[in-house]
Amino acid sequence: MEILREIGMIARALDSISNIEFKEYDLTKGQYLYLVRIFENPGIIQDKLAEMIKVDRTTAARAIKKLEMQGFIEKRDDDINKKIKKLFPTEKGKNVYPFLKREGEYSNMVALNGFSPEETKAIFQLLHRVRKNIEVEWDFVKKGNKRDY
Repeated sequence: MEILREIGMIARALDSISNIEFKEYDLTKGQYLYLVRIFENPGIIQDKLAEMIKVDRTTAARAIKKLEMQGFIEKRDDDINKKIKKLFPTEKGKNVYPFLKREGEYSNMVALNGFSPEETKAIFQLLHRVRKNIEVEWDFVKKGNKRDY
């Protein structure tokens, strides 16, 4: 079975839908993921956000810079360590969040259409385990190691 292909197709389809639907807000290429996470975790630092979304620091930096230039988020100095920049949604970011949240809930509902509550719980638990397995590899490779296949 090609489980990861199925997961990839699902992710790409949902990403494509979101890029089209969020165009009116000038949010593209997964930027909405960053905005949602920043809204849900105000004051998060860039490295933690990159780790949460599972992207490299450079990719996160580009997306964050664009969101900041578009006025969706702002960086603020940490009270203790001025080198640390914390990320917060602006009013513009806060205003678009309810739409992003509704879209996420709707996509979730569509994806799970016809599944019982038990099946939904099982899918979640199994995918959570898959993610945990992949995170170990992600950490390993991210630290410069090579996988032995």
